[in-house]
Amino acid sequence: MAEDSSKRLKEFWAEIPRTDEDFLGSIRDWKNVQIAVDDDTVWLKGFTDEQAEASEIQQLPDFILYELRDGLLFRKEALVPSKKMRTALLWIPIDKALQLSLPPSNQNYFGIHEQVQIHLKESNEEHPVTALLCNIADIKDRIVALPRFKLEKIQWTLLGDQALFVGVPLLSFPGKTYWIKDRHLLPAGLDFEFKNVSPLLQQKYNKEQEGWLLWDENGNNLLIKETDFRALSVSSFRLTEKSREWN
Repeated sequence: MAEDSSKRLKEFWAEIPRTDEDFLGSIRDWKNVQIAVDDDTVWLKGFTDEQAEASEIQQLPDFILYELRDGLLFRKEALVPSKKMRTALLWIPIDKALQLSLPPSNQNYFGIHEQVQIHLKESNEEHPVTALLCNIADIKDRIVALPRFKLEKIQWTLLGDQALFVGVPLLSFPGKTYWIKDRHLLPAGLDFEFKNVSPLLQQKYNKEQEGWLLWDENGNNLLIKETDFRALSVSSFRLTEKSREWN
């Protein structure tokens, strides 16, 4: 009895010119994908069905996706093969082949011009928020009215005219919310463009693991030391507010 081709597992290959290799950073965290180089072409294989349809590869310039059938490479939905499968290629996992590196930078505080281009993008996953950044002027009259049990599990610190609260449940104040990834505080709904850049950034900006890296939407960060945080209470907030007025 003939094999039902509709039940056959698809094997996807792809090619992209070596001149466009840098664009592959957008799929570097697809660890199941393997990569090889042949003259002026970068070859890839191992895509899942979902990855073969993903927007990340559809946006790559001069990227051609094939389905491998009986040693021949067919473009999507094509009935005639485009070329034969390449042999004698040295395959390497894509996350090992494309090594990320970070140049020196003066990345310190929101608004300072940056040399490192770290981009955040919308995340496809939901993450619980655990931090809140508020303007003190918007909350100073509201925080003193909160009962003690809503404050006792919260740590906080002062950042200029803003207060950063970390802990759950979050206070119901107006402000920007953040989620925790490693020791990064990332804006809610966003993640690093390259997911596995997280440990590299920690090694570069928080090598001693002495605090948290707070990120804004533009890819700027601020290192906040753990020693800067204190337990939240009405009295600690009032004392801090008084010291701001004296300064």
